[in-house]
Amino acid sequence: MIAASPSSAAPAAPTTHAPRTASAARAHVHTHRLCAHPSEPGYMACNAVARTDVTQQLSLRPHAAPSGYGPSDLQSAYNLPQSGGSGQTVAIIDANDDPNAEQDLATYRSQYGLPECTTANGCFQKVDQNGGSNYPAPDSGWAGEISLDVDMVSAACPQCHILLVEANSASMDDLGTAVNRAVAMGAKFVSNSYGGGEDSTDATSDEKYFNHPGVAITVSSGDSGYGVEYPAASQYVTAVGGTSLQQDSSARGWSETVWGSSAGGEGAGSGCSQYDNKPAWQQDSGCANRTVADVASVADPATGLAVYDTYQASGWNVYGGTSASAPFIAGVYALAGAPGASDTPASYPYTHTSALNDVTNGANGSCSPSYLCTAGDGYDGPTGLGTPNGTAAFAK
Repeated sequence: MIAASPSSAAPAAPTTHAPRTASAARAHVHTHRLCAHPSEPGYMACNAVARTDVTQQLSLRPHAAPSGYGPSDLQSAYNLPQSGGSGQTVAIIDANDDPNAEQDLATYRSQYGLPECTTANGCFQKVDQNGGSNYPAPDSGWAGEISLDVDMVSAACPQCHILLVEANSASMDDLGTAVNRAVAMGAKFVSNSYGGGEDSTDATSDEKYFNHPGVAITVSSGDSGYGVEYPAASQYVTAVGGTSLQQDSSARGWSETVWGSSAGGEGAGSGCSQYDNKPAWQQDSGCANRTVADVASVADPATGLAVYDTYQASGWNVYGGTSASAPFIAGVYALAGAPGASDTPASYPYTHTSALNDVTNGANGSCSPSYLCTAGDGYDGPTGLGTPNGTAAFAK
């Protein structure tokens, strides 16, 4: 597998992950976060994690394939069509600029035989948070996040258009302004791969930035194991958890467990919000407020995704984190079709639970009640209702 070089935006020491499969524990993998934890209230960090225990490659040898899962793997694992999504636009919300976003996306899509997605053909568009081209300062950590996001949308929905909106900073106000900009520009699917601590202003941010009926807004649940981040806790968004994904000999051909361990401190975020109200469509009994997450997909860097990133990085990498699962699920929503104009699309999976793969093994910490951090039959915190089995769970 291929790893990322250290980012100037992620000075934290590397961590070691040892997620489990249904059969046996795998070897430990070494990782680092692409973005540092927020240094002050109201600021967010991206939820991307890079492998550091293997070597990057700027280009591949003839007939060689990138390490990490690619589009055909994910389409197989989640029973997704190879076509669909034509005419739909998925917006990616991130802080700072990735000067190489379009050219790196072109390399990823060319490698996997996906249709070109460029400014010239109208498939790709990059704007600042005001809708113009006065892009913010570049940042290597967020550039890696951007590469992960656009590649995961491409993997889920190769026919979708991609709108990248770059916020001036990682403050919730700037990122929220970018969300509003994406919706104003017509995006019906908006991915947010960042989070920070909850606080008493979250309800205000909910109404200012995330209350957009008829728009499917996905948010990564976090990478620090059991515990709740905002804006995943917003009652208006689909909070996306994470799994470890392995090929196996089952009828599906794949199996999944929670990304994380019972020791906590790593893996997909989950839990009971301190401040956000419980939406009417969420019925679990152990949390009076909003419960995170709703659904999930692969996020474990040990079973990570091939990503191409060259801004202060060296090409083919293997990335993970719930920053992978949020844009992927946004792409699945786009495959399922435009939401109802007055709907909150986060409610859709709750009415189509049979169209999801229930994840029943693994944990991201210790807690009470245990379902908030431990997988089991039906709903649980780390993986929500489960992972996509086709697109029906994400349709109106």
